[in-house]
Amino acid sequence: MLTIDIAARSARLSRALAFCLLTLCLACASNAALAQSRNLAPGFTQLPKDAKVVILPVDVELFSLSAGGVAEPKADWTIAAVGHMKTTLVGKANQLGMTASSMDESGADDFAELVGLHAAVARSIALHHTGAGVWKLPTKDGKLDWSFGDAMRPLAERTGARYGLFVWVRDSYASAERKAAMVAIAVLSMGNVVLGGGMQVGYASLVDLKTGQVVWFNRLASTVGDLREAAPAAKTVDTLMAGFPAVQ
Repeated sequence: MLTIDIAARSARLSRALAFCLLTLCLACASNAALAQSRNLAPGFTQLPKDAKVVILPVDVELFSLSAGGVAEPKADWTIAAVGHMKTTLVGKANQLGMTASSMDESGADDFAELVGLHAAVARSIALHHTGAGVWKLPTKDGKLDWSFGDAMRPLAERTGARYGLFVWVRDSYASAERKAAMVAIAVLSMGNVVLGGGMQVGYASLVDLKTGQVVWFNRLASTVGDLREAAPAAKTVDTLMAGFPAVQ
């Protein structure tokens, strides 16, 4: 009888442990799905394979930080970054299986206002949606619920695309003088005061051009990386495109 009782208890314990493990796995899966859904608009789960996507010119600018921390635009660095990012984005689109095309320079001039509009909306999304604390908007209920209205329709009519992929990046690098100032301040303050160096900040958005809805969004904030060189620029693009909806 004792052997049977022990066996029964052991079986019940095994079932209880299995149930707890299953519950934990389901909870983890649910949390993972919730975290992923924050980058997608409600109801949007995948990008149709035959849906045409137009890749807007990357809105990128690079700066050098002076000793006093003033950001000075560097045209040659920016030109290099544009080339590296454009090439990588096209390759990424092909890798993901998108039906995509890049907008030419003439088109970029015609739609510069929309590129600028995207930058403004993307900053708001980064602050109020992906940010934390008091900046979150209760009316959004934690959902990616942002739209350009009908502002994007001229872009759809010109290109024949259903979706537009927008990328905005600003990158800064500490100059030699800035680096010297950083070391001097750290030494004089015995490490209590630290001057910041360069930083990468970026946003990527997939927009339904007919409805104006932002259907996918991702942001980047990093103290490392270098858009002036092809390989690290490709890593930045990979980070920005992380979590892009599956193409089905």
